[in-house]
Amino acid sequence: MNLRKTIVVAVVALTAAAFLGTSAHAAKRVKWKMHSAWGSQVPHLGWEAVRFADNVTEMSGGNFTLKFFEPGALVPANEGFDAVSKGAIESAWSTAGYDVGKYPALAFYTAVPFGPGIGEMMAWIWFGGGKEISERIYGKHNIKPMHCLAIGPETSGWFREEIKELDQLRGMKMRFFGLGARVMQRLGVSTQLLAGGDIFPALEKGVIDATEFSMPTMDIKYGFYQIAKYNYFPGWHQQVSIGTLDVNIPKHNELTAQNKKILEVACQGSAMHSYAETEALNPAAMVEMGTKYGVHTMRWRDDQLAVFEQAWLDTLNEDAAKDPLFKEVADSYLGFRKEYKKWGDAQSLNATYLK
Repeated sequence: MNLRKTIVVAVVALTAAAFLGTSAHAAKRVKWKMHSAWGSQVPHLGWEAVRFADNVTEMSGGNFTLKFFEPGALVPANEGFDAVSKGAIESAWSTAGYDVGKYPALAFYTAVPFGPGIGEMMAWIWFGGGKEISERIYGKHNIKPMHCLAIGPETSGWFREEIKELDQLRGMKMRFFGLGARVMQRLGVSTQLLAGGDIFPALEKGVIDATEFSMPTMDIKYGFYQIAKYNYFPGWHQQVSIGTLDVNIPKHNELTAQNKKILEVACQGSAMHSYAETEALNPAAMVEMGTKYGVHTMRWRDDQLAVFEQAWLDTLNEDAAKDPLFKEVADSYLGFRKEYKKWGDAQSLNATYLK
């Protein structure tokens, strides 16, 4: 009888321990919603969002999961800021360039006309003071911005006809992004910011006359070549473009130190992976545009690029004079570039030195 009682007690104790162990394990599980500004099938931008979420899950052993949501499933494509700020969702895969309506200075955290490549850009953001200003701006809205995405140089326009002289741009309606849009406005272009999926119908219906969006791998996906056959390079407005994971600060504070580190490491890994992927896939996509779809790859003349550059400098000075926050971010960015220049110039190489 005593032996039976001992066995029963032992079984109950083991069952309770197992239950408590399971409960404690379950309590450690964190499940976040992650809105994406780009669909899962969009090359690089959407692909990397899915990969990033998968990496977090795998590194945590399934204890920390980010559920990817397509644009519009939770909030419209470009409106992750408010949803994260209010805590309606824990995170949003997006870019600071979509938040310029709130703070024009945030455009610096996506792409800068005639700006640097990825090394110099991320050096400023991660180590040169850029991140701290960004965190202060977003922090006012309960958002922690994490710079988790980077893509290579973009194209600077899809046009129905060849642009022989820049005067042809005057009066055009064009989808354009970020600080580059301010430059185009100065040249007489009427610009508007449209999400990727909205561009083709706008082109088709004549709502806009021309567009820029991204790079060959993505632009093919959106089918711009069906309407506009002249694709212009270089991407003077976006030599590198940075994306973010916007995280609700209270939710981030609740994470364990381990999960915070997983998020950080996954973020940094995605920035390099996404950039390298764009550089690997775009050469073939660029050839495909010409051979399969009849796209004319065009390049702006040096004198035309000089006009774009001067318009950018004029815009920079004008906006800095009237917006203290814009000036603060610009001063930080330009100050770092000035410091970097001696190193950058010393290491620069021409494409070839062979005659």
